Amino acid sequence: MPISLDRRSFLAGSAGFIALHPFSLQAASNQVHLRLMETTDLHVHVFPYDYYADKPRDTVGLARTASIVNDIRAEATNALLLDNGDFLQGNPMGDYIAYERGMREGDLHPVIAAMNTVGFDASTLGNHEFNYGLDFLMKSLAGAQFPVVCANIAKETGAGPRDDKTLLPPYVLMDRELTDGAGAKHAIKIGLIGFVPPQVMNWDRRHLEGNVQARDILQAARAYVPEMKEKGADIIIALSHSGIGAGQERDGMENASLVLAGVDGIDAIMTGHSHLVFPSSKYDGLDGIDVAKGTLQGKPATMGGYWGSHLGLIDLMLERDAGGWRVVGHAAEARPISKRNEDRSITALVESDAQVLASVAQQHEETLAYVRRAVGKTDAPLHSYFALVADDPSVQIVSIAQSWYIAQMLKGTKYEGLPILSAAAPFKAGGRGGPEYFTDVPKGDVAIKNVSDLYLYPNTARAVLVTGAQVKDWLERSAGMFNQVEPGKADQILLNPDFPSYNFDVMDGVRYQIDLSQPSKFSSKGVLQNPEANRIVNLTFNGAPIDPAAKFIIATNNYRAGGGGDFPGAMGDTIVFEGPDTNRDVIVRYIVEKGTISPRADANWSFAPLPGTSVLFDTGPKASDYAKDVQGVTLSAAGDGPDGFARFRIDL
Repeated sequence: MPISLDRRSFLAGSAGFIALHPFSLQAASNQVHLRLMETTDLHVHVFPYDYYADKPRDTVGLARTASIVNDIRAEATNALLLDNGDFLQGNPMGDYIAYERGMREGDLHPVIAAMNTVGFDASTLGNHEFNYGLDFLMKSLAGAQFPVVCANIAKETGAGPRDDKTLLPPYVLMDRELTDGAGAKHAIKIGLIGFVPPQVMNWDRRHLEGNVQARDILQAARAYVPEMKEKGADIIIALSHSGIGAGQERDGMENASLVLAGVDGIDAIMTGHSHLVFPSSKYDGLDGIDVAKGTLQGKPATMGGYWGSHLGLIDLMLERDAGGWRVVGHAAEARPISKRNEDRSITALVESDAQVLASVAQQHEETLAYVRRAVGKTDAPLHSYFALVADDPSVQIVSIAQSWYIAQMLKGTKYEGLPILSAAAPFKAGGRGGPEYFTDVPKGDVAIKNVSDLYLYPNTARAVLVTGAQVKDWLERSAGMFNQVEPGKADQILLNPDFPSYNFDVMDGVRYQIDLSQPSKFSSKGVLQNPEANRIVNLTFNGAPIDPAAKFIIATNNYRAGGGGDFPGAMGDTIVFEGPDTNRDVIVRYIVEKGTISPRADANWSFAPLPGTSVLFDTGPKASDYAKDVQGVTLSAAGDGPDGFARFRIDL
């Protein structure tokens, strides 16, 4: 039976002496303990630093992950350190190298320098490795002191995968000597094979079309794994830059790791791409998955979070008999570099490895200068002081960038040509964050770090396919932001304190009004409570009433598209595009391409008139600097609000 690592033993080892893993302690003369360590989705996060916010962050960084690698290696006599892809792009350091410094022949990419310092044994490609083009990718990989494999991307395809001319070696066979429980050394051939989602051909079409082709992950595995066995592989480890999705196989799966684990000949599987942790309760109760044992279809598996947040671990007890090496025991876990406390604060569990920090120290300083320097300009201020009561430029720029990106991504698909709407919400809009918790980017230069003020979360771009009726109900759900008001009554409190601003989606591409005299159709939690209510009135598209049966694409983020906030039309079953890029990256690219952005609120939404009625809402004191420029609403100062807020009156 699999033996789980004793956490107390590890902590004791960390406190000053080595605590061997139970497999190492129990290995007999014909048994070896092999420890597999995994990082995945590093996205150039070497320093524990958030470049967007321009401040340290204890939850990320290969330097932190690396600091426990030596201790973990010491717990087992034999160990391999593997990376599961998406290391080359994903934060401003990656963009700085790609767009500013460039990669010349012989240059060493900082994340590769850091990985060399930590001592990786192998890696595979992730989908983001292709974001800067093939030339940049190959120049970056040239500096790696470890093999990088990928079985399902080919420069030329043949009759089957084994006839392909792959971009990189599909697999590597590593001859190693492992020490058994009696101290004797044994030769073993370890096979490592890598996979990437075939959707890269859509996500990076501009770089890949005409240059490479992608194979189905399962098709490639079933071709190459037997070949690896033919060439003497004793054990085979799959580096699957693919999430843990459904157990039913279909062609071209993006999240294929669960099905991949069932391929005969694969002994263990590293997963990633989803930015999740395995084993974890996230996967409880799913067919084919045993969280307690850390297995997918009975095979040991792990997923080490993202940005260096965890180190994935698989322990294998291998036994040699007349038929060769076989796995007789296994355990899996994902070890974190930090923990979240009950008060939501973060405690770092490890310190950074000084050598890893030193390996990229210069590029870190260069990146800081890069994020603090302007990448574009705005000819109008970007603020969120009135984002909950009027069309707002800080939300609109996010919305415009999303539409711009999704239009590019849907080119060449069956959804090209459908009207694209865009939904975005104000994240920094006071509330529990206090009177200073607002976006406020002045007119003029826009630096990359300003984007974190516009978009707080590392969400990724998504598109959903909805009907006109669902567009209306999406907006009805959003309109729960407001209390119901009584017509003809003065100075009623407008905002519902139980409704978070990140669920107040404003939708560009349509025009509409919100009738505050109506009750909210949905509760603050998204539960249908007044089916006949119609707060959303005068909803039009292209100047005509919206057709309830018409089809629309809505550009949004992974949280909303996957059911976050319980919005009609966004419950995870309407997604037609899952972008590989964060919404922050999309905004940065949009600003860089445009040079100067001109955010202008066009008052595409407003409150329906209620003569003789006024409402009060609270915002930041600096709102008075911008009140005269707010479009579509009649504002006046109404004194001080509670807790340092400023109060404004709206005449409806």
